Amino acid sequence: MLCAGDVALAETKRGAVTNLPLPRFVSMKANEGNVRRGPSLTHRIDWVFKRRDMPLQITAEHGHWRKVRDRDGAGGWVHYALLSGVRTVLVEKELTPVYTRPDSASQISAHFETGVVARLGTCSENWCRISAGGYRGWVPKAVLWGVGPEEIRE
Repeated sequence: MLCAGDVALAETKRGAVTNLPLPRFVSMKANEGNVRRGPSLTHRIDWVFKRRDMPLQITAEHGHWRKVRDRDGAGGWVHYALLSGVRTVLVEKELTPVYTRPDSASQISAHFETGVVARLGTCSENWCRISAGGYRGWVPKAVLWGVGPEEIRE
């Protein structure tokens, strides 16, 4: 049974503009993107994201602006046109083995270094299929930033 507080909490988990879940992951569509202090062109630019396909997490929405953060927690407001719904992840563990199947006993097809940005595919409870640099395979979800721990993707 939901009480009034639960209903209000459930409503705050959706973006006021898009009605999509918050927070959610996206990626940088552009090679460069200004990160502003507030949701308009009149707000000061605090820094510039300079990595195409970098995974980002949207935490708020206001008009055409999305409040984002990177894996280090740095962020601000970015125009929505600079973002893509294409899902990417950041490898967070040095020399992460990439397996041919979602099983650590399977063959290793590659090793990815820390900081590799990979395209995200299917995810089960503990494994995700990723691809980068012409290599693809399965890695434990725990070594990735850009996918929720409970997220399942088919």
